[in-house]
Amino acid sequence: MNANVKKILSGENPVLGPECDAAVSSRVRLARNLADFPFPGRLNQTGRKKVIETINGALGECAGYEFIDFSSLSPEEAGALMEARVVSLDFVKGPEEKELIADQKNGLYAMVNEEDHLRVQSIKPGFAIYEAYEPANKFDDLADKGLDYAYDEDFGYLTQCPTNLGTGLRVSVMLHLPALTASRKIQAVTAELPKIGAAIRGFYGEGTEVGGDLYQISNNITLGISEEQTLEKIKAVTRKIIELERAGRSDILKNSNDLIRDKIKRACGTAKYAHMISSSEFLSLYSMIRLGISCGIVPDIEIKTLDALLVGAMPANMSLRFGSEKNRDILRAEYIQSIIK
Repeated sequence: MNANVKKILSGENPVLGPECDAAVSSRVRLARNLADFPFPGRLNQTGRKKVIETINGALGECAGYEFIDFSSLSPEEAGALMEARVVSLDFVKGPEEKELIADQKNGLYAMVNEEDHLRVQSIKPGFAIYEAYEPANKFDDLADKGLDYAYDEDFGYLTQCPTNLGTGLRVSVMLHLPALTASRKIQAVTAELPKIGAAIRGFYGEGTEVGGDLYQISNNITLGISEEQTLEKIKAVTRKIIELERAGRSDILKNSNDLIRDKIKRACGTAKYAHMISSSEFLSLYSMIRLGISCGIVPDIEIKTLDALLVGAMPANMSLRFGSEKNRDILRAEYIQSIIK
């Protein structure tokens, strides 16, 4: 395995972030382009290589960053990083001339030649959008000193997709919402969010399905609004959704205590003793067990242990760790049991 990929996937000891009963992680992403180059969709192979050289020239002497030639990674390594939400699916599927700049200590990962020349993202555990914004903004300031960004006085930062014009800032929080899902109140939340400039997306972002009752809440407006206003908006929206989820959990425990306890304990039993577990089944088990931990029904598993399996038990990570000598669903069950026991 590539040494840098191994370092990223192994990580440090996982920690719990604020509001961890409902908030899994927070992410801030900045979209930037270089003024002297066409947008990535119009670049040829030579142009993409030149973009990488230009960005590396501006950041090469900055301490703390690893520069990873993404085209040199195996499909399993690339997929594993996508499952860890370090890179996007579009980045994995894109042309070969691309690079990942990583500062694992601060949860900072920048994709070169994704939809834009530079996609900077920072990820923190729990509900911590301001903590995620800090390293992304620091990287952006460093890059801005050596790069000529495409910027317009009226439209702000210029991006390949017009929906990112302006600040180019996307703020998102991954929430675990089993109560709102079970009560179907999530549908009302989904309908209301666009009215206030926000959106709800699936597990891996736009265009992906929901799994494990996990949803990404993010802004969908970047033009005509400041970065501070965007952060405050997502902070307020997320806090309200967390309150609704907690109220829903209280209702479930009050009105269906035995039923929900049975579902949670059955999920624990399956996770601890099943011979085979698929990735989709794991996400269902994950949701029930995480709910049980948050409600005090499952005392012997920690949330941070369970959340680590959101990466480790996924297909590419399983292939990278164990190869394909044995049925992956059998290996997944064995791996999950080795972790939670």
